[in-house]
Amino acid sequence: MATLERPDGTLVYDVAGEGPPLFLVSGLGGSRRYWDNLLPALTAEFTVVTHDHMGTGETISRRTAHTVEALAEDVVALMDHLKIDAAHVLGHSTGAAVGQVLGETAPERLRRLILFAGWPGPDPVFDMCFEMRRHMLADSGMEPYQRSTPIFLYPPRWIAENIEMCRAVVDGLIALSPPVETMLARIDMIVRFDRRDRLALTGGEPLIVCARDDILTPPHCSEAMAAGIPGARLALLEWGGHAVSQTDPAAFLDVILPELRRG
Repeated sequence: MATLERPDGTLVYDVAGEGPPLFLVSGLGGSRRYWDNLLPALTAEFTVVTHDHMGTGETISRRTAHTVEALAEDVVALMDHLKIDAAHVLGHSTGAAVGQVLGETAPERLRRLILFAGWPGPDPVFDMCFEMRRHMLADSGMEPYQRSTPIFLYPPRWIAENIEMCRAVVDGLIALSPPVETMLARIDMIVRFDRRDRLALTGGEPLIVCARDDILTPPHCSEAMAAGIPGARLALLEWGGHAVSQTDPAAFLDVILPELRRG
């Protein structure tokens, strides 16, 4: 674990592997640990950089205004700190929102851009999910909120067949959870995220990846991104839910590795 001092806190990050630089940007939970299951495959070919979002995981945060733009600035600052001119960026969910911002504000810093389980702006299904999750968090606290998380991340069959793993994931989420106020602010951040009128400004010709049974950011959200971003390509995986990189890592790697190797 290494750290980077930012104006509003201390960012925690890890670097592992050898090869072209690859930044893995996590979703709403913000923990770099989300990617642990993929690291053996990815670090064999790439220098992989993971970090905890400001205000989550092991960071020390004084950030009060949570925006996707600030998260994108953190990624650029980390590239600068590591003296990396350009890198592959793979962003999951909130990380895919960060990738969209980087595609407009810093396209020269991108090699290959992969937007995984993302969305371009307000959507009825997305909004319904997060309205319910926000109420649960505000009314019942962090532990019940996190104990419901597998329902949104994983297919029902996978949960049933991997219940002990799900319980371990939940315990890890609870242990790494930010304060309730921070998570509420992060939910508000993603609900107000809206790039629909700016999609055409996203550079990098991204690969857009989503599982067909993702209930949190359904495939129609990825289809909208692919339709609006020049040069974007869409890959829909048959099964795996919002966290298909964990539920079916082999299928996920089969899609993303050829894209990264093109770089």
